[in-house]
Amino acid sequence: MSGVDVQVNRERCVGAGMCALTAPEVFTQDDDGFSEVRPGGRAATAGHPLVRDAARACPVGAVTLTDD
Repeated sequence: MSGVDVQVNRERCVGAGMCALTAPEVFTQDDDGFSEVRPGGRAATAGHPLVRDAARACPVGAVTLTDD
């Protein structure tokens, strides 16, 4: 899964936290409870087995993955 770009649309995010629960090495939640990619998380997506599951787990589709 090399060459995967992960983004969190903060305008769409409702703070459910499913991405952070599914792939905590890649996602976290900020002080307001909204999801974001961890510093260094983009590099972790290449080998992380649950990144696609985390994107699918988002109830509002705020997490997107783009294959390079």
